[in-house]
Amino acid sequence: MKKTLVIYSGGQHSATLAAKAKTLTRVPFLRGILIRSLQQDAGLAFEEAYRLATAIRQELHDTPEITSKGLQAKVIAHLEREYGKEAVYRYQHPPPLRSLVRVRDAKGRTLPFSRGRHRHYLESCGLSPEEAVTLTAKLYEHLTHKGVAEIDSTYLARLTYRYLYRDLGAEVARRYGVWVDFMRSQCPLLLLIGGVPGSGKSTIAAEVANRLEIVRTQSTDMLREVMRMMIPSRVVPALHTSSFKAWEVLPGYKPDRAGSDQAIADGYRAQAEVLSVGCEAVLGRALRERVSMILEGIHVYPGLLERLPRDTDAMVIFIMLAVLKPDSLRERFSTRGEQAPDRRAERYLENFDAIWRLQTFLLSEADRWKVPIIPNDHTEKTIQQVMAVIIDTLAQRFSPSAGESFQAKGSKGG
Repeated sequence: MKKTLVIYSGGQHSATLAAKAKTLTRVPFLRGILIRSLQQDAGLAFEEAYRLATAIRQELHDTPEITSKGLQAKVIAHLEREYGKEAVYRYQHPPPLRSLVRVRDAKGRTLPFSRGRHRHYLESCGLSPEEAVTLTAKLYEHLTHKGVAEIDSTYLARLTYRYLYRDLGAEVARRYGVWVDFMRSQCPLLLLIGGVPGSGKSTIAAEVANRLEIVRTQSTDMLREVMRMMIPSRVVPALHTSSFKAWEVLPGYKPDRAGSDQAIADGYRAQAEVLSVGCEAVLGRALRERVSMILEGIHVYPGLLERLPRDTDAMVIFIMLAVLKPDSLRERFSTRGEQAPDRRAERYLENFDAIWRLQTFLLSEADRWKVPIIPNDHTEKTIQQVMAVIIDTLAQRFSPSAGESFQAKGSKGG
């Protein structure tokens, strides 16, 4: 059920309630907009903003309507409790928008220089949020100090390359050059993220989508729910059970073989094969529309690579996430149960051995297909490794020579 946020547009100081009623506008509560506001105004990192916005959305679950002032009060209460009065002050007194510098693109269009977009661009080529914020601030200060009112986008790229080379080294600058070459190609990027429950697929997918500014993401869990509605269990029983228990409904398995490594692998394959139809559909549409997309879920398995068209120029990158310590994975399930009580966390703990053996199978398959395996022990570190894999894969087709030319040409001035 979608919640409704009431915004008073111009009627905030009306003399009567009737006058207010004429000026109010109702729009859906959008978590993404709140996340952006928390990032830009309160200065929160994406992970912090995502967690806080999600908590507020859960609080509003049974609230059909709330005023904009009421929503703001909830945000302020959360900020003060978790981050203190300084974060509240930043949220209530955001810095004024400045558009002293305008950027002219290749088609002659000019737009205000956006530090947020520039920072995101740097994060896309593998910089940490702190590195990106620092470098963007230095570059913007350079432009304003020089009194630059308008700058060509190509020269801005050269200047960025120079700052990266000087402050962070040749390797970081090379990655930036590769990313620039890829972005100019306008090729779509399809990022596939696999892993067992608890490996952090959804969290990492959301973080990476934010940094790459990819608006289209899809979970295979959601595809499975849709397909379950369309296909009854008597037709495809493997679709209507957990991936780590799908073997229980496969024909031919005797009790003495139940729960073996082979049984778990066979059951997973049977379910993933059915889900591959939905995965192919969403990936195929992204290819036809030439848009970038992230597909994540336990059913994202290396065999999907064989089902994609061979004649596409899209960059398809597969990553398998893993939690390599049993105690760490158990702790994730326990924490999930405390934060959002439901039967899933309890069920995962009850079937931990099967999930652990399923992960062993998926990692062996990833290794066989030469799919990068990234341990997810710390979110920020994992994101950095994912971004590095993306850039290294892009470097196989796209050249950093553009970035090297930035250095040569940019050294003449600026």
